[in-house]
Amino acid sequence: MGAMETAVDLTQDADTTLILNEADRFARAFERAAGAPLTDNNSVKLLLDASGNFPAWLAAIEAAQRYILFESYFIADDRVGHEFIDALAGKARQGVRVCVVYDWLGSTKWSRPWAPLHAAAAEVRCFNPPSLESPLAWLTRDHRKSVVVDGEVAFVSGLCVSEKWEGDPARRLEPWRDTGVELRGDAVCDIERAFEQIWRACGGQPLPPFRRRRKRAGDTRVRVIAGVPSSAAVYRTDLLVASLAREHLWLTDAYFVGTSAYTQALRAAARDGVDVRLLVPGVSDLPAVSPLSRAGYRALLEAGVRVFEWNGTMLHAKTAVADRRWSRVGSTNLNLVSLISNYELDVAVEDVAFAEQMATQYEADLACATEIVLSSRNRVHKRTAPPTQVELDAVGRGAKRAMSGSAGRVAAGAVSVGSALGAALTNRRALGPTETNLLAWVAVIMVAIAVLAALFPHVVAWPLAVLFGWLGVAWGWKAWVLWRKGHGAGTPAEPMERSVNPSEPPTKAGIIDNSRP
Repeated sequence: MGAMETAVDLTQDADTTLILNEADRFARAFERAAGAPLTDNNSVKLLLDASGNFPAWLAAIEAAQRYILFESYFIADDRVGHEFIDALAGKARQGVRVCVVYDWLGSTKWSRPWAPLHAAAAEVRCFNPPSLESPLAWLTRDHRKSVVVDGEVAFVSGLCVSEKWEGDPARRLEPWRDTGVELRGDAVCDIERAFEQIWRACGGQPLPPFRRRRKRAGDTRVRVIAGVPSSAAVYRTDLLVASLAREHLWLTDAYFVGTSAYTQALRAAARDGVDVRLLVPGVSDLPAVSPLSRAGYRALLEAGVRVFEWNGTMLHAKTAVADRRWSRVGSTNLNLVSLISNYELDVAVEDVAFAEQMATQYEADLACATEIVLSSRNRVHKRTAPPTQVELDAVGRGAKRAMSGSAGRVAAGAVSVGSALGAALTNRRALGPTETNLLAWVAVIMVAIAVLAALFPHVVAWPLAVLFGWLGVAWGWKAWVLWRKGHGAGTPAEPMERSVNPSEPPTKAGIIDNSRP
């Protein structure tokens, strides 16, 4: 009897050890994919739309005692933008250190100088302004949205600072649907370090040392995924989640243009019995994206992925929830520009209670969405079942859709066009009817350029000569700078990394390291 009990105990110990080893392997896999450490001393609060996010941000700013780190893709020249500028300037006048970063391309509509902040001695930096040295540097944007106050509380979301997110009842524009989180605990330090990446690259003065250990805020496990160009951190993480999901994987995205690898990952999960759903805008504020999103529906629907289109003014959230255990909230859209080219910031939460909140909200969002299905003739169309009461209410209010987008998302449209043209030239995927107009317009433009080049060659040749000359001079200048830097010290040049700001010389590798203690 004693030997049997010992054998049972040993078996239980072996099973426990196996489970722990499996958990450790999964944790290491996530850390490698995301390039971000896991912290477990956190509390996370879900914030919905402008009504949940903006007041929380302003309250935290008002309570600041030491410093405020504020980063936004764009701050609009409107009532909401002025409200935040005034709040930040007010704290700067009280002696609080205020550091603000905005993206040059995203904020080009900002028509006035940042006079209130400068007058209050706040520190304002513009990310990646145009430079003669780097003609194509504008393709890399700072798309992050974060707020950190005193190292105690941080916010990460998809919201920019604009009254668009609040809607306009007078014009029958509903508030934009978006998602953010409020964090306390050790994850705040990782968000501060992500801000420091951009701040240093923009030439900002050194920030104070960040405290890694803070007073215990909760038991929620969080990874802060600070995406940088070419790292594809969220891309790799999402592909890993798609391969590990067993029950469901529910995605929300504002500008979905799925890559082949991402689409195949979702298809494979759906065919394996996972409930995969994708919620996207019905009408986008960037019209070029919607046709390209719809062009990818057929492949997803045929594999069993359920696709829904939002019925409100604009769906701008970027979220994921898997198996009611893992969730993601942040700024990354599911297209190549966002996944590969931009600086992005997302929070991955490994917590059952928070994932349950996310799943519940997802189901509520689907009540204001229309499902896209395949007909008996294998055609993509909207569901014809009776609309829900929420949909009827939206129609009754006469809600309008978003009609304009920020300049920074033009690059996403360019990548979308490139995807369609690549498919047309290589036959690597089937083109759908939704891409007819796009290809027709591109065909007309190409023929027009060809005719223009034949009749008036100088009209085409001179712009190309200027462009290629510019590129040659810029690259030659950079090569000379690197050669001089390497030979001036009398030693071989150290490995270099491109500076975020094209007006700065390259910096030593290490600026993108977000996992150091």
